[in-house]
Amino acid sequence: MKNTFRLALRGLTRNRRRSLVTLLAIALGFAAIALFAGYTRNVFDGLQRQSIYGEMLGHLTLSKTGMRKEGKLDPERYLLTAPEVERITALLREEAHVDMVAPRLALSGLMSNGRASTIFIAEAIEPAAMARFQDNILSEDEIRSGMFNNQLKQLDPERIEVVELSEGLVDILHLAVGGQAAVLVNTLAGQANALDITVGHTFNTGNAGSNDKFAYMPLALARSLLDAEGRADRLTILLDDAEQTLPMQAHLLKKLRDAGFDIEIQTWRDLSDFYNQVRGMFDMIFGFIFLIVLTVVIMSVANSMGMTVVERTREIGTLRAIGLKRAGVVRLFTTESMLLTLLGCTLGLAITVAVRWGINLANVSYTPPNSASPVPLLISLDVARVSFTFVLMGVVGTLAAYLPARRAAKKLIIDALGHV
Repeated sequence: MKNTFRLALRGLTRNRRRSLVTLLAIALGFAAIALFAGYTRNVFDGLQRQSIYGEMLGHLTLSKTGMRKEGKLDPERYLLTAPEVERITALLREEAHVDMVAPRLALSGLMSNGRASTIFIAEAIEPAAMARFQDNILSEDEIRSGMFNNQLKQLDPERIEVVELSEGLVDILHLAVGGQAAVLVNTLAGQANALDITVGHTFNTGNAGSNDKFAYMPLALARSLLDAEGRADRLTILLDDAEQTLPMQAHLLKKLRDAGFDIEIQTWRDLSDFYNQVRGMFDMIFGFIFLIVLTVVIMSVANSMGMTVVERTREIGTLRAIGLKRAGVVRLFTTESMLLTLLGCTLGLAITVAVRWGINLANVSYTPPNSASPVPLLISLDVARVSFTFVLMGVVGTLAAYLPARRAAKKLIIDALGHV
């Protein structure tokens, strides 16, 4: 085995230019896969945080059965009553993995500056619960970039009339922070109800489609507007471990239904269509790139080893003549191919680390389609995909040399020695 390894290393240095070209093809292919995997990993992590904490979906969302489909048509029927909110919240808080339970209300109506009006969509939540969500919305890299500071939101726990408005909504109505506006909504009974509000901080939703109509308000204000004291259309549940999302969904659903509540529970992925669409698209692109790179690696290694076998046919005959068996010839060239592939992957990993460091340090930004603000270009290290790629390319690179090596090993010794 030691002799095979030594002969394989010597074989790689026979034609250094060819070995170097193949090595670089493998390294650059590996780096391309690893960098794109790191980019998609960062996108997925960012979208997950944005869904759970930014959009405040939580890990789980509890509502009455049918609320999502029929709730807007008959809110009085599908809203949780005050006793239900209190009882369900108490049962949820008994669970070790439940970190927070937040009652929520969604509402819409008209907002006016006294001269002009426009529609608005609002989410209502208790200020303390919003603060808990905001604490986890950004990663350390995103905090350092400073590009997401305008997406942070904060409700005043002392003043329920203060409402957070999206930047586009403020611009449409020519409002200013601290200024006054009026909102008009329908109560649960269908009667019009209007209240004056104070403009709090402004924020960017990150989505061009909602940045001109979105608002956040204290839950107490929304309950007053809707005449829904103590009620909620859903309960948002934060867990202490995201890995517990699916187990806790099944457990809580059984527990609460056994307690007599006709409820349904969705995970954040059930509610985040955008995350699922983006993930599906990027997974498809990654698979396409992976197949292309893998094909290039196979062809590069197979071509390099095929030419090497042809050039060293007489050497193969000599080795066979002094006692090397056919299996030994195959082992020699597959070992040579394995070393070449593993060296290329190692070089590719070094390139990945260097490029990732440079891009993250450069603080580059771009504006995705339908986005209302730029986002930083950051690359994570997807250890799982990088490890899988390293192993798979090593195996595939080794197997790519098997056929030419096997073909050479089958030659008669006298034919191999007479090869010109």
